[in-house]
Amino acid sequence: MPRIAYFGPQGTFTEQAALRFGSDLVPVDTIPLAVAAVRSGETEFACVPIENSVEGAVPATLDVLIRDTPVVAVAETVLDVRFSVLVRPGTTAIKTIASHPHALAQTREWIAAQLPGATSIATSSTAAAAAAVERGEFDAAVTAPVAINHYGLEEYAVDVLDVADARTRFLLLRKPGQLPEPTGADRTSVVVTTPNRVGVLSELLTELALRGINLTGLESRPTKGKLGTYRFYIDVEGHIAEPRIGDALAALHRHSHEIRFLGSFPKADQEPATAHNDEFAAAASWVDAVRKGERG
Repeated sequence: MPRIAYFGPQGTFTEQAALRFGSDLVPVDTIPLAVAAVRSGETEFACVPIENSVEGAVPATLDVLIRDTPVVAVAETVLDVRFSVLVRPGTTAIKTIASHPHALAQTREWIAAQLPGATSIATSSTAAAAAAVERGEFDAAVTAPVAINHYGLEEYAVDVLDVADARTRFLLLRKPGQLPEPTGADRTSVVVTTPNRVGVLSELLTELALRGINLTGLESRPTKGKLGTYRFYIDVEGHIAEPRIGDALAALHRHSHEIRFLGSFPKADQEPATAHNDEFAAAASWVDAVRKGERG
């Protein structure tokens, strides 16, 4: 069974997501270390969060995908975010409550209403907060539900969340190799580094629009070099094996200083893309026939 490194420690939402892909899990302390485990060959896969519907994209994941040798996504999964508040057995008063900053942000209203006067304290992960509560450093922790299986704590509250439909998307990464076969309900991801000139982002998006390609995600991150230069992380519906997607990526390549392919894989929601592949296939066949002198 392949080993999967994940952003740990045990008891995080990433562990819950990784369990959907396999059971031989290796917790590591940071997202870059999870991806480094794949690059070094220590594990075959890594499971990392990529975006949350409330807090947005995960910068640490975006940045590590462009550094060093390439890795590609081969699958994704989406978790409904529901937090548990864990305490030590016998706790009657909560004066401090700890968690990862994203978790605290997503439960701020609940904490204010249910634990007025409690001080919120940021930790490196939801699981680190649970471990700190177990050690007696804080009174309560906002955690993933799976944390109850790893720490000597009990549930003070469950299904805690300010936004009812919050969700987090996770990627399963590995070294480049054989791509997943197209399913008709796929996502393709690339990161494009562009020259700093007027209208360059519009040029990229126009290439997608002209081919009837649905944009599902767009994020910009600084290149960490010259001020004002950015990379654009682009997610679209479709698979690179489809003529229109391949044609669009070739066009993006022409507009960029650098482009890195981040994967084509089945979407978690399995909603079919609105495709126009037949038209592109017919057009390519016509051009090929003309080149061979078979058509006028």
